[in-house]
Amino acid sequence: MGRTILTAKHITKLFPGMKALDDVDFDLREGEVHILVGENGAGKSTLAKVILGAYKAEEGEITFDGKAVKFNGTKEALERGIVAVYQEFTLVPHISVAQNIFLNREYRTKMGLLDHKEMEKEAQELMKSLNCEYIDVKCHVKDLSVAEQQMVEIAKALSFKPRIMVFDEPTATLSEREVDSLFDQIHRLKKEGIGIIYVSHRMQEFPLIGDRITILRDGVKIKTVGIDECSNAELVNMMVGRDVSRVYVRTPNEHSETALSTEGLCDYKGKVKDVSICVRRGEIVGIAGLVGAGRTETAELLYGIESIKSGKVFVKGKNVLPRTPRNATKLGIGLVSEDRKRQGLALDESIALNIVAVSLKKMFPRFFLSNKRIKETALDYKKQLRIATTSVNKACKYLSGGNQQKVVLAKWLSFNPDILIFDEPTRGIDVAAKMEIYGLMDRLAAEGKAIIMISSELPEVIGMSDRIYIMHEGRIVDEIERGTGDFNSETIGARMMLGAGGTVDADE
Repeated sequence: MGRTILTAKHITKLFPGMKALDDVDFDLREGEVHILVGENGAGKSTLAKVILGAYKAEEGEITFDGKAVKFNGTKEALERGIVAVYQEFTLVPHISVAQNIFLNREYRTKMGLLDHKEMEKEAQELMKSLNCEYIDVKCHVKDLSVAEQQMVEIAKALSFKPRIMVFDEPTATLSEREVDSLFDQIHRLKKEGIGIIYVSHRMQEFPLIGDRITILRDGVKIKTVGIDECSNAELVNMMVGRDVSRVYVRTPNEHSETALSTEGLCDYKGKVKDVSICVRRGEIVGIAGLVGAGRTETAELLYGIESIKSGKVFVKGKNVLPRTPRNATKLGIGLVSEDRKRQGLALDESIALNIVAVSLKKMFPRFFLSNKRIKETALDYKKQLRIATTSVNKACKYLSGGNQQKVVLAKWLSFNPDILIFDEPTRGIDVAAKMEIYGLMDRLAAEGKAIIMISSELPEVIGMSDRIYIMHEGRIVDEIERGTGDFNSETIGARMMLGAGGTVDADE
């Protein structure tokens, strides 16, 4: 690691009713990955946004290249070479990958026309550097998967040739192959002397790329440590201020009648092929698979987001056809989507309205709304789920990722469906919030709910599921039950990658 290129001292940031950062110090060196950790709401993203010029601190100063700086917005920071890759995308969906990468700084011909050919060439080189040549730089961003959009965000940031990069949960939506490509890129950037601020909850990643870790809790800096100076348990305890020795919460219970099943389910896009599954009341059924295996697409068929080409869906033994999300909801199916921003929440609306959004008709069958009852319901779930907010009237866009996820969960708890599909329920949230969600899922199963859980984190699927279906290239290739010899990460991981009968040589 080289010299210190950025120093933030005594940073204090206030929001209405709360102190987001309280006298925080932080520094970054050339060629270093400095990891920021803490619970959702601890101040990690706030500190990053102060450095990026998105927020102005009430107190403190930032020094960049030995000189005090005050960025009036992210554009000034960008001009100095400080670039961010946010967890929430900044892409324009209806234009191409290449146009997104060079948005507002397009290449032009001598005639002043857009030089699409040159932009596409440069964009392709960037995607190649990330081992993502398979992404067509001419296609619209809206046609890409969430993981592919994340790689475009990273390519866009790299196109600025930055001196400092801020990564906010960059691997939350990526496959193992894409994560490996990103880490290769990060090691290359380190060798070039670029300083990297890395915000993440995935502790297994830290020793692979990190040099130092700064822990924040409730807006206060707890400690900065070297990557080898503390264990994961010590790190988590500093983050949450209490012992969290047991992460996964799963209570064995009786599984009664089948709540939902499918026979030979197929979609029109060819992503889901002959999928037959079932889930019983009181059971958590996991669906494991690599990105692109067809897991989310299966959930979208069951919830009516996408149309079923062929096959059957049964709810409580009755043959049904969930044509739309509204229809699926009437059938007692709820979906906690992996994309809470686009499918889970109305970001500009209040927390209270989001919580009662699905259950309004049930709460007020005669259409006479009561603001008092809406607020009381929202306050009840705020307390139950420990949603960190000063007011349920606040817009959801101002909440941290973990608290937004809790609002999505509150929305479905308010509606009380019999069948709940959790698609990446803990993506981008901290350990403590994950534990709360695991506890909630366990309680719902104990109450007799039927739960389908889709997750890219294999320990999570194994830790929470009673049975696991493994998907590979759109098909169910195996079904493994808890307590059997194959219910382990080695076997499940191999079959995710290789399909039916996949095994990993013990000597590899």
